[in-house]
Amino acid sequence: MKKVLAFDFGASSGRAIIGEYEKGKINLTEIHRFDNDPVMVNGSFQWDVLRLFHEIKQGILKAKEYGFESIGIDTWGVDFGLLTKDGRLLENPYNYRDLRTEGMIEEVDKIIPRDEFYSMCGIQIASINTVYQLMSLLKKRPDILEHADTFLLMPDLFNYFLTGEKVCDISNASTTQLLEPYTKEWNEKLIKKLGLDIINFPKLVKSGEVVGTLDKSICEEFDIEEKTVVAVASHDTASAVAAVPSSEKDFVFISCGTWSLFGTELDAPVISKKAQEYNITNEVGYNNTTRFLKNIIGLWFIQETRRQFKREGKNYSYAEMEALA
Repeated sequence: MKKVLAFDFGASSGRAIIGEYEKGKINLTEIHRFDNDPVMVNGSFQWDVLRLFHEIKQGILKAKEYGFESIGIDTWGVDFGLLTKDGRLLENPYNYRDLRTEGMIEEVDKIIPRDEFYSMCGIQIASINTVYQLMSLLKKRPDILEHADTFLLMPDLFNYFLTGEKVCDISNASTTQLLEPYTKEWNEKLIKKLGLDIINFPKLVKSGEVVGTLDKSICEEFDIEEKTVVAVASHDTASAVAAVPSSEKDFVFISCGTWSLFGTELDAPVISKKAQEYNITNEVGYNNTTRFLKNIIGLWFIQETRRQFKREGKNYSYAEMEALA
């Protein structure tokens, strides 16, 4: 029997799950669940990253009684943290719904025409994307990038907190618009052309590679033996699509959460004029497959409605909201 500890972060909640694999069968046990509430600070929408890391530690604590060999983390895409040269987090990661990216698509269009940009990455043009967040810093807060050394996407940032290792899993890196879609390497030419080469984009690893081992201080904190930390398909949709229980090669999926993702899994990207017109994205999946999909608004409206009710003192569950509707 093999036991692993998996953390699945969505844009509104997270959970820790013990996965047991034995004789061709997988059993999943949820051991910890928590809210993921972004915080408005001085007009900026940010993730409460230290609280989320605390929840990871709570998951590790609860997993002790089960015993486990390794840890894997997936999160939503596009958002990131910046580390200083001495490895400290420069500031809280921003939420992709923050308004700092307004007008940044047009700024990038001035440097690289939109059709040329799509042909270079195969990723949908959307203001939430990493590249527009970085361009916002370059245009409005260049001092931040001057003090930054290393760029890490959210799951890679949590892996860094656990191990001290700075790497990026390609499934999440593909959401940045800065990954070459065929070689699966950072697009250095594109990064330089946009003026983003002033920060370091770390080594890319494939989903399934070992990142490192759990830091000794964390092992001592919870009185556990050394564990490996694995770069899973760290974009939550990549993990969801890897788990689609289809024995057919040709299938369509809908992954439903804060966003709903509608698409299929292909052997290679489809970067065509028609794909660009429909603004379909080509993200990297497990084992270098392509997630050919569209983003749909999903359950965000319902989640935000529930949050507003809670602010008003009406702590409805989703089931109660459904009944009232």
